[in-house]
Amino acid sequence: MNTEIEIDVAVVGGGLVGLSLAALLGRAGIQVALLEANEPARDWPEDSIDLRVYAITRASQRLFTEVGAWEAMQRRAGPFRDMRVWDAGGSGDIHFDSAEVGESCLGHILEGRVIEAALLDSIADLPCVHRYCPALVQGFVDRGDRQCVELQDGTALAARLLVGADGRNSRVRDYAGIHAQVSDYGQQALVAVVATERPHAETAWQRFLPTGPLAFLPLFDGRCSIVWSATSAEAQRLLQLEDAAFCAALGEAFGFRLGKVLDCGERVLFPLLCQSAQHYVRPRIALVGDAAHVIHPLAGQGVNLGLKDARELADTLLAARAQGRDIGTFGVLRRYERARKGDNLLMMRLMDAFKQLFGTPAAPLRWARNAGLNLVDAVPALKNQIMRSAMGL
Repeated sequence: MNTEIEIDVAVVGGGLVGLSLAALLGRAGIQVALLEANEPARDWPEDSIDLRVYAITRASQRLFTEVGAWEAMQRRAGPFRDMRVWDAGGSGDIHFDSAEVGESCLGHILEGRVIEAALLDSIADLPCVHRYCPALVQGFVDRGDRQCVELQDGTALAARLLVGADGRNSRVRDYAGIHAQVSDYGQQALVAVVATERPHAETAWQRFLPTGPLAFLPLFDGRCSIVWSATSAEAQRLLQLEDAAFCAALGEAFGFRLGKVLDCGERVLFPLLCQSAQHYVRPRIALVGDAAHVIHPLAGQGVNLGLKDARELADTLLAARAQGRDIGTFGVLRRYERARKGDNLLMMRLMDAFKQLFGTPAAPLRWARNAGLNLVDAVPALKNQIMRSAMGL
């Protein structure tokens, strides 16, 4: 085995949240080892769109700006200045307008690979960030004052803190013995890129159907990314339709708000579930992003919650360092858990409640949800507070 390498923080998982955490810590002078199994593709065709698309809040934009990555993302960022939400089962309709809170936009729609590439470039010149890729984790060893990560090539990293940013099937979480509660919604989300007859008007659109929400998200090139949540059986049926039949069904389901759907690219399904780790921390171990929590995508908050985790954990570690404390101790890490777990659980429960409310055909609930949408739309102060909260402001 090679000589053991001592490091401050070992981050397992080089996705958007792991990269962001490494960038925040590395810029502050903390020695970080970032471990990623696979090198991402960087040579995609210019006219193609990644099917992994995220609605990035203004708070997440600030984080990307802070680590020097936002400028590289802007070229392919689709701003949404308005958001329209309505119920297919009634007259409920709400319109959010960024101008009403004095902001230029509510957020941006960005491809996952664009965010990833910009973050990779932002850490490339940071002397404190050491990226190992491909890095196949062989195992973990607890040495009390260090967590040791053993790689398949014989490399051994001894870190004062081990961070699991390795997704919903986190090996770090399993190693820490942290239980994750999983609820399967029995739904799948169909994602695709479509062209519509009318322009998207820099608006994020969402219609609640009896089978699940349908969202049209505005892309930088005039097309839309769609996320159509439905029962697993219905999602499979939609996946197997010929393109023309699918475009017709999609236009009808959307109420032809943007006219006809003219063209559709590749369609992909992914399962919808809710998952919550019982704990976010153990001594010398912390979980961030999907390793800690997975929520329904109907509000597009999943990756933003993960980025909030990265921001909070970085702030917690930097504050502990400034006080001369050991950054891997349980007392330090509990501050991070207390700051993030409640917020994440609240958002998860809110998304579950929305799913139940809008997925129920009972007439009293249908009336109540439509009345609620119209009431919120008629009260500017409440609507503006919802907007500012969703933007992370």
